[in-house]
Amino acid sequence: MGSVFPSMMNDFSPNRFFNGSLFDFDDDFFTSTPLVNITENENEFKLDLSAPGINKEDFKIDLENGILTVSSEKGESDTIEEENFRRREFSYNSFSRVFALPDNIDENKIVAKYENGILEMQLPKKEGAISKPRKKIVVK
Repeated sequence: MGSVFPSMMNDFSPNRFFNGSLFDFDDDFFTSTPLVNITENENEFKLDLSAPGINKEDFKIDLENGILTVSSEKGESDTIEEENFRRREFSYNSFSRVFALPDNIDENKIVAKYENGILEMQLPKKEGAISKPRKKIVVK
């Protein structure tokens, strides 16, 4: 993949920052960050994060000062030993997604479950919270 300008990404690979060009991203960089769908209804927000192949124990979900961080680290190694031959391969995958929550979220009632490769989070709104109407902004 050619040069791409890293515009407004909420995730940034520290390894990419210190090794190589900031503007030289390969396809693997983008596919290792799980995709997220966010939906809203009058009672809650729902966040669906696509993360197949991860065990639910590997997720780390933190909430601090209205910032929700969902991350995972998973390391594996594989060793093959035969006569006069030894091969050892390591694999390490990690990601971190960060979301700024709106003020109308009841942080004490957030629920997460992982099933069939999807981490589903329900973020209920506070009782009596009124969402601000959506405002359209015209591009000039």
